Amino acid sequence: MTSITLDVGAPRLAPTAARQSRARMARWLVRIAALAGCIVLWQLASAHKAHLGIVTFANVPAPTDVVPAAWQLLQSPKLVLHLGNSLARVFAGFGAAALAGIVLGMLIGRSRWLEDLLLPPLEVLRPIPGVAWIPLAILMFPSSELSMIFITFIGALFPILLNTIHGVERTDPRLVATARSLGARRWAVFPEVLLPAALPSIVTGLAIGMGTSWFCLVTAEMIAGQYGIGYYTWEAYNLQNYADIVVGMLLIGAFGMGSSALIKRAGAWLMPWARLQEARA
Repeated sequence: MTSITLDVGAPRLAPTAARQSRARMARWLVRIAALAGCIVLWQLASAHKAHLGIVTFANVPAPTDVVPAAWQLLQSPKLVLHLGNSLARVFAGFGAAALAGIVLGMLIGRSRWLEDLLLPPLEVLRPIPGVAWIPLAILMFPSSELSMIFITFIGALFPILLNTIHGVERTDPRLVATARSLGARRWAVFPEVLLPAALPSIVTGLAIGMGTSWFCLVTAEMIAGQYGIGYYTWEAYNLQNYADIVVGMLLIGAFGMGSSALIKRAGAWLMPWARLQEARA
């Protein structure tokens, strides 16, 4: 009877795994086709100098113009210089924002007194866009480098903070009560119960904050920078190298998407229980 049960159960798993593999492959094919379709439409619109209502492609470089410009930048030593400066600023500001946002978010989400004390001034600052902080940041910090890192910090802080607060507040109180009844001290509840429970929301906030961080950094580099992807894009506009503008934009998008994807991958690695739930579903 045991061998019959195993023989019957084994074929049921293989089609499920095969279907999942085909489904993943189909999703990737759809994504690649969507990107290819956008590039084709872009090429047609630029080649025919299309006028779409108030939008015109008369001066927009085509992909056939952007590819040689990108290849020229790849062969230039300036690429490493620009990318190195931008990446250093992004990860410095984002790292500080992640630390501050997670710690403050967990404390505010757990304490009503801290919520009443800290959340109102933070909510007043949250709607202020990163570009509005640039003049004040230049006055506050002794160097433009620190001011740009601060702009990156501000851009990433609030998505991380609010998502962390949301994750802590949604934690089942019975989990905390159970941990306390089993002897967990007050501060031990944070790393042992609240942090794992809020981790899905924290990872979401980190991914959003990374994208916002790139947006704010590029804006700061356009105004106060001397090196970086944002400075490269703005310089290309001033020199009327329109293909280089698109190259800079694509680099920003690629590195922003890649950074967010790395955070999601790290979050999936830190949450093995989430992968088990998805597999069961």
